[in-house]
Amino acid sequence: MENQTKYPLKVQAIRPKGQKPKLYVYFPIPLAAAIGLEPGEEVEWELLDRGELHLVRKNPSSPRTQQRAQEN
Repeated sequence: MENQTKYPLKVQAIRPKGQKPKLYVYFPIPLAAAIGLEPGEEVEWELLDRGELHLVRKNPSSPRTQQRAQEN
């Protein structure tokens, strides 16, 4: 199995006045940088089971360097 780096975080609730709370999960900057995730990029969650979600990138950008392309 590959070396797995973990980024623990807490789900946050935003409570706008007069509306139901919304839950947010922030993407850690080192993780975003590792996969080349850009601000404004469109993603979706795929539910695998109650304990696991899969983040799907709609239009992932191509790697910026040859080294990163070889690692993928």
